Amino acid sequence: MQISGLTGNEIYCLALKGLLPGEIVVGNSVRSMGVLGSLFSFGREVVGGEIARSTSLISEGRHAAIERMEAEAQKAGATGVAGVVSELRTLSGFTEFLAQGTSLYLDRSRITANVPFFSCAASGTELFSHLDCGYAPRKFVMGNVVYSLGIARGFVGNLRTFARGEVVEFSQMYDEVRHLALKRLIEEASRCGANAVVDIHVQTIPLGGGILEVLMTGTASYHPQLPAGQVATSELTGEELWSLAAMGYRPLQLVTATSVYSLGVVAGLSSLIKAIGRGELTELTQIIYEARENCISKLREEAIRVSAERVIGNRLTIRELSPGLIEVIGLGTAVVRAPQGLRPESQMLPPQAVLREGEQPAPELHSVGSLPERLSNLESKLRPVEQVQSIVGSLSSCLGIGCMLAFVFGVIALIAFGR
Repeated sequence: MQISGLTGNEIYCLALKGLLPGEIVVGNSVRSMGVLGSLFSFGREVVGGEIARSTSLISEGRHAAIERMEAEAQKAGATGVAGVVSELRTLSGFTEFLAQGTSLYLDRSRITANVPFFSCAASGTELFSHLDCGYAPRKFVMGNVVYSLGIARGFVGNLRTFARGEVVEFSQMYDEVRHLALKRLIEEASRCGANAVVDIHVQTIPLGGGILEVLMTGTASYHPQLPAGQVATSELTGEELWSLAAMGYRPLQLVTATSVYSLGVVAGLSSLIKAIGRGELTELTQIIYEARENCISKLREEAIRVSAERVIGNRLTIRELSPGLIEVIGLGTAVVRAPQGLRPESQMLPPQAVLREGEQPAPELHSVGSLPERLSNLESKLRPVEQVQSIVGSLSSCLGIGCMLAFVFGVIALIAFGR
């Protein structure tokens, strides 16, 4: 009896590349932060920035779980593991790191050569697309940063929220953290001889007490036609990457930007008054528009710095950090024209490599699927109406308190002058 984590479409696509499904393989590691580590973390929480000790501990735990999962697959004679995920769970006050994937075996009736053992984040259908484009998987890699905004940075940033516009301290903090996680992902891929990381998955994980972890995972791969000494990065799905190669382009670098904007007290009060009636809230409309435009401008600047021709697959995500404070996150792949050797092996993708289990064909197949699902783990999306209601509700409370205080002071003043 074999228990596999692959769907029927995944099994079909992998069979076309001479790979057969095996058992689910698991690796885990239960660890404790320790009292000393907690004290160091508390100090960094006050100052703000990366909590290096926590980053190291979590990284070690995740890697230990991944190594044990790979060892389990190799012990069973597998040639690789697909669909690897890395999870963090709390267990009896301790932290359990869990890695899980599905082992793969070579179909010896089709492939007689030895293939080096590999692990990858890609699903079976995405792995088919990677292989068809010439990306040979090597290892599941990750880059993470555990950080805290800090009291000092948070205080300055909160003061800026009284004014309308970008809160630079917050924008810089979130932007630096994501780029640092990407840098560590690239360094880990370089150490295993890869020149590309595909299928990058980005998550922001709350750890409690105002501490968060930004985690980037992906598949370190090698492509003979990509430049040596560089690591291309992409968050595109497998079928999107295949379509990109078919059009004569290759990924250059994942680009990301953050724009944190404050509505401001004056604009907030104006919107509150207008919200009593019906119609457009001009101040809210304008500030959200400016935040998006600022984020796109930063993405464009980063793409120009790396000499990209364009940015594709860009998704803008908006979330409310606090009442009256919004964050816009931009994420896309900078691309350039590719040599002819990057063209896919197949003339067309098989339908099983595009459709997900239980899904129906869509007009735009390459814009449907796992990328929006992966980005939903990065940030929660706010509907515009919910966002306005939240901001207006908070401002209403503030205005009500202000009116009450004004009334109290007015009564005291009347009594004092009456005497």
